[in-house]
Amino acid sequence: MYTKSFEIRWSDLDANRHLANSSYQNFMSHTRMAFLVEKGFSQQELVKHNLGPVVFYEHIFYFKELKPEDQVKVSLELKGLSQDGMFFQFEHNIYNQKGQNSARCEMMGSWLDLTSRQLTSLPEHLLRPLEHLTKTEDYKTLTKEDTRKFGVKPKHLDQV
Repeated sequence: MYTKSFEIRWSDLDANRHLANSSYQNFMSHTRMAFLVEKGFSQQELVKHNLGPVVFYEHIFYFKELKPEDQVKVSLELKGLSQDGMFFQFEHNIYNQKGQNSARCEMMGSWLDLTSRQLTSLPEHLLRPLEHLTKTEDYKTLTKEDTRKFGVKPKHLDQV
């Protein structure tokens, strides 16, 4: 399992003097990107293939408050991946210094071709490292239908 450690900074807190929800997201995003960079997804490589990651959703479940004196460890596991790497789903767990699970996040995303602005698959050499990431117990091969499993659709404002 891939993990990254963080110390909680003053700027990570909210008005209740505990870890702000946006800080959870920042720690998880940083953990994902650190893993990807270590596995060959450098900025240069992303530019070469004209790729950018997009997030479809992040569902965070909070279990235990994190405060300024806590040390944080964030894990990353693969919850799902499409055969071509276009769609990915990660699970993060956030632990305090005692190893207590303070929060869990399930996130799903895809890769965007930055010229066509269309979703795209990964080149084989970038797909391989994802396939070797530790998988969750409920790991599954993703399809396009999995990206719509919640049935949420846009509700546009009427034009005046």
